[in-house]
Amino acid sequence: MKPFSLLIKPASADCNLRCEYCFYIDHLNGLEHVPRMSDEVLEAMIASYMRTNQGNSYAFGWQGGEPTIMGLKFFKKVVELQQKYGKPGTIVQNGLQTNCTLITDEMAKFFGEYKFLLGVSLDGPEYLHDHYRKTIRQKPTHALVMRGIENLKRNKVEFNILTLVNNLTVKKAKEIYNYHKEKGYFYHQYIPCVEYDENNNPYPFSITGEEWGEFLCEIFDEWIKEDVNKISIRVFDSILEFLVYNRYNVCSMQDNCCQYFVVEHDGNVFPCDFFVRKELLIGNVLTGTWEEFLKSPTYLHFGRQKTMWNDECNTCSYLKLCHGGCQKNRVGGPQSSKTLSVLCKGWKKFYTHALPSFVVLAKEVRAGQHLNITTPIKVKKIGRNEPCPCGSGKKYKNCCMR
Repeated sequence: MKPFSLLIKPASADCNLRCEYCFYIDHLNGLEHVPRMSDEVLEAMIASYMRTNQGNSYAFGWQGGEPTIMGLKFFKKVVELQQKYGKPGTIVQNGLQTNCTLITDEMAKFFGEYKFLLGVSLDGPEYLHDHYRKTIRQKPTHALVMRGIENLKRNKVEFNILTLVNNLTVKKAKEIYNYHKEKGYFYHQYIPCVEYDENNNPYPFSITGEEWGEFLCEIFDEWIKEDVNKISIRVFDSILEFLVYNRYNVCSMQDNCCQYFVVEHDGNVFPCDFFVRKELLIGNVLTGTWEEFLKSPTYLHFGRQKTMWNDECNTCSYLKLCHGGCQKNRVGGPQSSKTLSVLCKGWKKFYTHALPSFVVLAKEVRAGQHLNITTPIKVKKIGRNEPCPCGSGKKYKNCCMR
């Protein structure tokens, strides 16, 4: 069985915040009851998943809405069931994405003890973060997040910072990067905000492809100065992963979208976080099996649509770094899969600017040269017609640039 992970929404879209740009909150519409995952669904999901052959490694991602709204008791039950159904030698990975406002010292202690990896949403300095990220009563949240982070640090919980790049933050790349760095946050994820209404018109908080490219270039120029061995940026790590090991560690770079399953609070299973829609319902953990879900025509068709990229992609030098981009950013989704990604121009700008440096870094990683150094890496730009530094003997434009 092909390994897969689970992205679980135990409280569905329910959340104690009302961030203006949230794409998931409308899933609360039409629900008759407050969405909460029952013990029956939780146990069925964990038990069935841990019976599959995943090479003794099982990955659970807890998300929402806000998953910590379930309370500490719920996550103690999670670990209890994982221990109950885990075989000797089983490795369980728990990731949790949170706004961090509900993280108490007791909850942080538990997450630290059981090695949960947290993704904390933080859009930089207070004035940027609080513009969109407010409570239900429209109160600012930055101070609450800082309190939660202190609880995580006190209890030695590993966490990443997740920054949504919206119409405001996209103009403040260097400021945000250095803010996180000065705070001692050395694991960053930058997520482009691309949200369109039913008429395919961008919301005011969305960004353009050109803005995304400029943002990434500015982040890269700060990072490459002296932070290559100090700060982890997920998109940069993913590029190096591909160049060094010829493998992908993020779904958006791959040529098929059958990578994981979303499990909603009621046990319903979907193919992707961005496509939790009735027409893409695959099954339910109470009535179906993971073997059936993996063979589902709905799931397989959704995955294959990743390759239905725009015709322009066929001649693009960077195709194997994105394979047409995330289906979400092809405006209209899978039903309009031939549409060029909204972020295409930005990715091209960024790769043209940074890929020569990444190729050199990849060569140094393979040689083990950068692993223990503390001085900045000096990166020489590579011309399109120069020999590729990977050692293939081909020109750069015909090798790693493609």
